[in-house]
Amino acid sequence: MATDSYKTIARAAETTYRQLSSKFLVYAYPVETEAEIKSHLDALRKQWFDATHHCYAWRLGAHGELSRANDDGEPSSTAGKPILGQLLSHEVTNCLVVVVRYFGGTKLGVPGLIAAYKESTALVLAECEIVERTVDVEFEVSFSYVVMNDVMRIVKEMQPCIKSQEFDNLCRMRLAIRESESEQLIGRLSKVEGATIDILP
Repeated sequence: MATDSYKTIARAAETTYRQLSSKFLVYAYPVETEAEIKSHLDALRKQWFDATHHCYAWRLGAHGELSRANDDGEPSSTAGKPILGQLLSHEVTNCLVVVVRYFGGTKLGVPGLIAAYKESTALVLAECEIVERTVDVEFEVSFSYVVMNDVMRIVKEMQPCIKSQEFDNLCRMRLAIRESESEQLIGRLSKVEGATIDILP
């Protein structure tokens, strides 16, 4: 896969998994920020306030630069790590999986717990539509009305996503294009007389 693309899930999904007498409620969410992750976790903790554990793992960033796994009171590395392991083996990022466990009275033991959290995460990811997204560079190009044809020709040829545009005495366009093509597009636009480019964060 190209370095400027990544896999994530298209939309939220949920499923239920049972092991012996324990019940696992499994949720997967597409996420972009840690604030979104916190908000999903808070909502689930509120909804299932009487559950024994709320274990989770997440990855953020095109290459999963940020990740976290949390056992929430289960024996060390028996819950968060297997959940994270499934995110890694499915190669998905910008994704949060939460497994809410209701303990049913029969202990599963360490191997049983690892298997249950791994299996339940695999099940919810199987419910998800996995999509490929690109890492985009967004920028604004400003230019005078006189050179509009030159700018529009480049835009038509390279087909970036046009986020917004205003055409006045000074024209402005907000564009986004995948990282691997951004240098070429910016290079071509900056050669247009009087055009200025601001890369947006």
